[in-house]
Amino acid sequence: IIISNYAGTTVDFTRGTIKLAGKTHQLIDTPGTYSLDPTCKAEEVALDMITKSSDEDLIINVVDATNLERNLYLTLELLETGKPMIVALNMWDDVKHKGIKIDVKKLQKFLGVPVIPTSGLSGEGIKELVEHIGESKNPGIHKHTDSERWRDVGKIIKEVQTIKHRHHTIIEKIQDLTIMPATGIPIAILILFLTFTIVRQIGESLICYVTEPFFETFYLPIMKSLSAFLGEGAIHDILIGKLINGEIDFMASMGVLTTGVFVPMGAVLPYIISFYFVLSLLEDSGYLPRLSVLVDSIFHRLGMHGYGIVPVILGLGCNVPGAMATRVMETRKQKFIAATLLAIAVPCMAQTAMLIGLFGMMNFNYIYLVFGILFIIYISAGFIMNILVKGESPEILLEIPPYRRPSYNALFKKLWMRVRWFLTEAIPWLFFGILLVNILEILGLLEFIGNLASPVIVGLFGLPQAAVGALIVGFVRKDL
Repeated sequence: IIISNYAGTTVDFTRGTIKLAGKTHQLIDTPGTYSLDPTCKAEEVALDMITKSSDEDLIINVVDATNLERNLYLTLELLETGKPMIVALNMWDDVKHKGIKIDVKKLQKFLGVPVIPTSGLSGEGIKELVEHIGESKNPGIHKHTDSERWRDVGKIIKEVQTIKHRHHTIIEKIQDLTIMPATGIPIAILILFLTFTIVRQIGESLICYVTEPFFETFYLPIMKSLSAFLGEGAIHDILIGKLINGEIDFMASMGVLTTGVFVPMGAVLPYIISFYFVLSLLEDSGYLPRLSVLVDSIFHRLGMHGYGIVPVILGLGCNVPGAMATRVMETRKQKFIAATLLAIAVPCMAQTAMLIGLFGMMNFNYIYLVFGILFIIYISAGFIMNILVKGESPEILLEIPPYRRPSYNALFKKLWMRVRWFLTEAIPWLFFGILLVNILEILGLLEFIGNLASPVIVGLFGLPQAAVGALIVGFVRKDL
């Protein structure tokens, strides 16, 4: 999955395939849920997937073994569906560290289905889980009431689980500090500052030592040869762009093969890689849910709740997954406010990379000024929309996972998936934007539109008429 799937953090499902006994089967990961009585969109999706599946389908119930009592209620509900099932007791490594003892054989006897201890972090038990899928079954439990299920959960826990008394570890004390407002907010500010400092440093290093040397040493000679071969004319202007002082300028020439390739690959991609690397660390370590709790009271004043920070953080990488993440909101009011604020006040990493490229070398204070203005716009517009837009802003019930060491194998797979998605989404639109501007300029329409918009662009905004081209291409890709 792309986002660490604690209950309520995603509202979609992921499909994959698995081979068992020479046959290929489809594997579907539903959103996390606590019960089959949905209270939010994520749980509705999970329930829909289960109820619409055929009787031949089987359920792999992934249970948080460190919170067995809370998770067993859903397990009993799933058993009542009559579908074959196998239970994966996940986070088994944490169970050992926390002094929790679970009698797996007794639990398996109570439930009547195979129970396999696993660890998604280390891979422990995954092979055994796959091997036992063929043994999945359903004991045919009849329907129970809520009180009967909780009574059964209590009986099972009493028989299968024992917890040793132990003192708080340093990690647990840090967990407490990062969620209390008095200490958590300063820590959050420090983490966010360090996050963007690290993103900037990694991005700039990749540009200075990897992408720019590559383009200057290997790609530029090819473009120069192509430019000489094409000569002057429309084809040259479209593919290579304008020569600046007789030379190709990857940032200013505005050719499909020059600016169109350099901007996404040479200037933006390094920041995309660095941002998603740091974001994946924050996700998989378990910090983001704590940030949602800390900002909950602020976001309620903007018409949302703490989950509103998720679209903002994802939007700083790319606005598309940020917009998709607004689905974690329960009401139309919350979704409308979150999506609107994302569109007007949250720059994606491609735009941020261009801002750093334009202003960062002169004075980085300009970058802070831009983000300061956007922050003021975000807060002000949120307050106004909370008053004007009618609807409810319900509270959230959020599970706070323990801090965990990220799996670097999963982290780099996630990073690759996100970078690949950016490249397939960004490059075609960059090509189209540059092609559009060049065609408009060749036909003389760019100058015509500039003259037409001059009273507004020049008179009202105080911008040069040449800014019209930037505004036109900005409708396609703002980072251009």
